[in-house]
Amino acid sequence: MTTSPHATSRRANSTAASAPPHLGIVLFSLAMGGFAIGTTEFASMSLLPFFAADLRVDEPTAGHVISAYALGVVLGAPLIAVLGARFARRTQLLVLMAVFALGNALTALAPSYGWMIAARFLSGLPHGAYFGIAALVAASLVPQHRRSQAVGRLMLGLTSATIIGVPLANLVGQMVGWRASFALVSLLALLTVLLCALFAPRDHAGRSDPLRELGALKSGRVWITLAIGAIGFGGMFAVYTYLATTLIEVTNVSAEVIPLFLAVFGVGATLGNLFVPRFADRALMPTAGSILLFSAGALLVFPLAAGNPWALAADVFAIGAGVSLGAVLQTRLMDVAGDAQALAAALNHSAFNTANALGPFLGGLAIREGLGWTSTGPVGAALALAGFLIWIVAYRSAGPAPVEATSGSDAAPLENAPARLAPPLAPDYRSRADLPRDPVA
Repeated sequence: MTTSPHATSRRANSTAASAPPHLGIVLFSLAMGGFAIGTTEFASMSLLPFFAADLRVDEPTAGHVISAYALGVVLGAPLIAVLGARFARRTQLLVLMAVFALGNALTALAPSYGWMIAARFLSGLPHGAYFGIAALVAASLVPQHRRSQAVGRLMLGLTSATIIGVPLANLVGQMVGWRASFALVSLLALLTVLLCALFAPRDHAGRSDPLRELGALKSGRVWITLAIGAIGFGGMFAVYTYLATTLIEVTNVSAEVIPLFLAVFGVGATLGNLFVPRFADRALMPTAGSILLFSAGALLVFPLAAGNPWALAADVFAIGAGVSLGAVLQTRLMDVAGDAQALAAALNHSAFNTANALGPFLGGLAIREGLGWTSTGPVGAALALAGFLIWIVAYRSAGPAPVEATSGSDAAPLENAPARLAPPLAPDYRSRADLPRDPVA
């Protein structure tokens, strides 16, 4: 069967006219939300000495502000994922970032410690649901064998925030006041709303339902994957939360140098998210176990390196590289969640923010017991090793995960993959010509 050149030309012109935005623009728009979230999540830790003094509480008590945000993520992620099952993903992204902008604006205006706790809890509610939905959209726009890389690109928004956003927020906090830092985050969130309104893929109302999403809670594989992140990732937060104070009290550097160390952490996290997912696309679970062991080693070195700025910078870089565990476990959850993709993806961020609450809490206990600021390193290493023990159970007890076809139409076929339809995650592109251009390399 042949097609006339004129017909082909008309079809090409029609496709070009209706082609979706460039994949890079879509991922950038989604990643901007990650940039805003990463800035507020990590900057609040680096600003802890400053708002603790202003609110007249000691630093371990001020650490509860971090835990309040994490609690908001833990509770908000599954609740919003279930309630939003019938809404279009683009609509959810816009609403979630609007609420996030409001929460950070209220943080900037908080008149007391109690009000700040409430504002940080509100700010945390959209966090996990936003990342969960954005990750599903990103993964659905690329072939199956590039999902980890797509999610890693999305997470570059969060990790680049640790290079640019967090040091900038810390600098603004020192020069203008910590309240200005949270106001800056609110503006970034509003910018994300604008970008997503312009470039996020338009989709129909959700074709899932709350009961189907709740089906994720029946899977032991989902729970054990979540446990790996909830425990194993806590080590990084135990150290990072008190890093600014450790630099001042132990390393004896001036406060002006703190943003440089935060940027070093961010470089490690960004490079980790660029390169580690490439290994995860080939060997997903072994990569996760390797990251946990690597992180445990870097955290054990922390007390030894804290006395020397150069050694500490190298160790902080290594600890930052462990952030790549997030993208790896996100992909694992896509494989084991079945039809409950949205809830499982959101629960990943509940798990990591359980770690965000657990790490600072245990690190703060060690400091309160008089073990010193660097005691957060061994506490963090213990959490990473505990996560590795859970990983061993998951790796030995589970066979190959059932693979869901959550990616683009040109996904490579997998041997022995179950013959079932994947839930719709993003716009229904009808042909290869309709797929976003320039997929993740």
